[in-house]
Amino acid sequence: MARTIRVELKKIKDIVQVDYNLSRVEQIAQRKQAIYQYRNQSLSEQRQMIVDDHAIALSDTGKPYWVGQPSFHFNHSHSQNYYALAMSEKVADLGVDVEELSRKVRFGALAQHAFHVDELELWQQVEQEKSYWFKVWTTKEAVLKASGLGIRLNLNELNTQAHPMHNGGMCNHPLIGSFAYQNFELGDVMLTVAWRAEQSCRGYALPQIELIQQLHTDIKKPLD
Repeated sequence: MARTIRVELKKIKDIVQVDYNLSRVEQIAQRKQAIYQYRNQSLSEQRQMIVDDHAIALSDTGKPYWVGQPSFHFNHSHSQNYYALAMSEKVADLGVDVEELSRKVRFGALAQHAFHVDELELWQQVEQEKSYWFKVWTTKEAVLKASGLGIRLNLNELNTQAHPMHNGGMCNHPLIGSFAYQNFELGDVMLTVAWRAEQSCRGYALPQIELIQQLHTDIKKPLD
């Protein structure tokens, strides 16, 4: 079986119709439950098995995994308006992050705090381009989620080596090893999926990425 990562991107408004008569806390709970139900449904369809909340557990670092299915890997992320789910039966240690380019961010302050010195220098060279900022940010999040290490590694210690003109690459750190990643700029969304890099006799073997945008029509986009 080919090493394939399936990534679904869907608008949250298509997952849940929020009841605005509820309190803010109740709205958040309603939204969270609807996202989990959608996640479970997607996992069920992929494996032809019934998945409920009891089948999903969290590691010590907060990474979700499917109990009793160690060969199946997934990770998910959501922004205010979008939800992303990455799944694979062959590619281990997956991470995904989605951010909206319209999100209001203190770009300079966060870059000073979270960017590696090389990333910060390159961001200055491209005149603080917003899309590059989000490319670096989502790559950091996706790689750290994939590693399972989470916030135990400071963001500014990880050099993603993200490039303004290239939508993918590799990075490594002594605490987590080597990871590959692919960036997708999709309209007003920056989506990044990361996975543990595995070597083959011909070097690093890249999986195929199947991107399903469940926004207007389904689109499948392989890894370049």
